[in-house]
Amino acid sequence: MTEMYSVERARAVLADLGPVIDELIEVRADTAELGAAVQQGASCRLGGVPELKASQARLDELISTIAAAEVEIKGIAPLLLDFPAELDGDDVLLCWLEGDPELAWYHRVDLGFAGRRRLP
Repeated sequence: MTEMYSVERARAVLADLGPVIDELIEVRADTAELGAAVQQGASCRLGGVPELKASQARLDELISTIAAAEVEIKGIAPLLLDFPAELDGDDVLLCWLEGDPELAWYHRVDLGFAGRRRLP
């Protein structure tokens, strides 16, 4: 069963996941740089194929850590996280987008990101 979050609980989980999110963003950039270098056959300050494979594995681990908190990962670049919740009797997703200073948005489940609104 999917956990239903309150706004307060979602904010607390997001804060707890802060170090994981920060590392994910860094590893995501490393993976992109390594992947481009390997594909082009170019040298890279980060390494080569073994480092790319290790970076991909670490990225998968970080994604799994977030998913284990029953947070929906809707995008990786930019990172977009949704927390299932109920607001005024409606099923919604509390929505955090990479770069947001805090969890301050939601959208109805049926509307997706296009229906994103500020939390009351």
